[in-house]
Amino acid sequence: MSLNLAVLLRESAHRYPERVAITVGDQDITYQTLHDYARRLATALEGLGLKRGQHVALMLPNVPHFTIAYYAAHYAANPVVPLNVLLKADEIAYHLDDSDAVALVVWEGFLEEAQKGFNKVDACKHLIVAKADRTNTSAPEGALNMTALIGTNEPKSELPDTNPDDTAVILYTSGTTGRPKGAELTHFNMFYNAEYSATKLMPLSADTTALAVLPLFHSFGQTVIQNGVLSQGGRLVLLPRFEPTQAFQLMQKHRVTLFAGVPTMYFALLNHPEAESFDLSALKLCCSGGAAMPVEVMKAFDAKYNVNILEGYGLSETSPVASFNTLDRPKKPGSVGVPIWGVEFMLEDANGKRVTDTDTPGEICIKGHNIMKGYYKRPEANAEAIKDGGWFHSGDIGTRDADGFYYIVDRKKDMVIRGGFNVYPREIEEVLYAHPAIAEAAVIGIPHESHGEEVKAVVALKPEAKAEPQELIDYCKEKLAAYKYPRVVEIIDELPKGPTGKILKRELR
Repeated sequence: MSLNLAVLLRESAHRYPERVAITVGDQDITYQTLHDYARRLATALEGLGLKRGQHVALMLPNVPHFTIAYYAAHYAANPVVPLNVLLKADEIAYHLDDSDAVALVVWEGFLEEAQKGFNKVDACKHLIVAKADRTNTSAPEGALNMTALIGTNEPKSELPDTNPDDTAVILYTSGTTGRPKGAELTHFNMFYNAEYSATKLMPLSADTTALAVLPLFHSFGQTVIQNGVLSQGGRLVLLPRFEPTQAFQLMQKHRVTLFAGVPTMYFALLNHPEAESFDLSALKLCCSGGAAMPVEVMKAFDAKYNVNILEGYGLSETSPVASFNTLDRPKKPGSVGVPIWGVEFMLEDANGKRVTDTDTPGEICIKGHNIMKGYYKRPEANAEAIKDGGWFHSGDIGTRDADGFYYIVDRKKDMVIRGGFNVYPREIEEVLYAHPAIAEAAVIGIPHESHGEEVKAVVALKPEAKAEPQELIDYCKEKLAAYKYPRVVEIIDELPKGPTGKILKRELR
């Protein structure tokens, strides 16, 4: 049996050759053209001497070049290593070296740092530069131009005969503990997760127009938006960096039907001062992931735009979708839904025992077709993460209700232990988000001489809003048990965020 992830693009190109696959700025790219460019670049990669199974790193924002290079690598039987575009030279060198990448495709805007990192890794032989100007075929010394490679090679005629369990993508985890690790995801992992998301969870069609603002180098944007939408012949409207006004403008101009984002994006759109001036009447589907969605934000957004945000849950290691609030039953705000078809969840307590009681916290363990092969070259990490016959230990603490819906309480490592009591920041953050003055909130633990840890809240206020730290402490004190409410509140202008808009607690610490 053979399976290659690029079949998603090939089949849509055969069915809908003249349909627009990607829109960026004023440029439309049809499925036929996208497929042709990917196959030409695949020929070029083979011409450079890349062998089957060698790894190709991509350091590209949400531009057509990402999708072209992504499927080109699969057409050449080369696993893809998507990199965060904000990485600096030493970090780039680490990722290239750790992943054994032999080629790096980089956007011209990130070339300076990328070239420094590339030059530190002798085993990475080829630096390919992607440029916005399609007439510019120049490249710096020691590099190649992606447009020139596409223009001087014939399209590869057939997909390679890869196996379902061959590695397709290596996604690096955020590295909240130690150096980032590369999760090896197979062609089947990625193919099935995209197909199932697109056909069963939402569902999508050739009439879908999605705003692609989630980074395509991230698992959520890559699987649910890029691979999911293109598998059904829909259109991607690319936005390289989230900015609320631009997002509104594109959703109105292109009659966007699907928006997928992280909670901070929904909050920014909800509270944008000019939100009322944009027409979002075409919007039909919204989904959220990447972090827990505050219930108050979800309810307000649903009401304002007459949509139904469906929240799901997953990790890079789970391809990523593992659970979802599906359309065939009423959603439960605050819940990440139920495990998707073919996937099992189990809660495990601190002693490694299965939690059977409802509403009792435990670490979420996941088993099914979406679980990675393992961390690349990390046998010790694999033994720690995947145990007892294939259960992946997520590091997330969750609960299950009587209907089988799951709720994320917090990251295991984010949990605060105050005076021997477990304090879950998510619960306190929900209280803070309900305060009328608060725009963003994150709760962390700080060292304390007698309690071990103390609870601290870091918040940003809405424009024109005013609040004092003691006022917010008193507010929480009224609504939370004595051991839970924050004794320290810090007010800052804006909370630090990663490329997906996820709040970075490690920076706050």
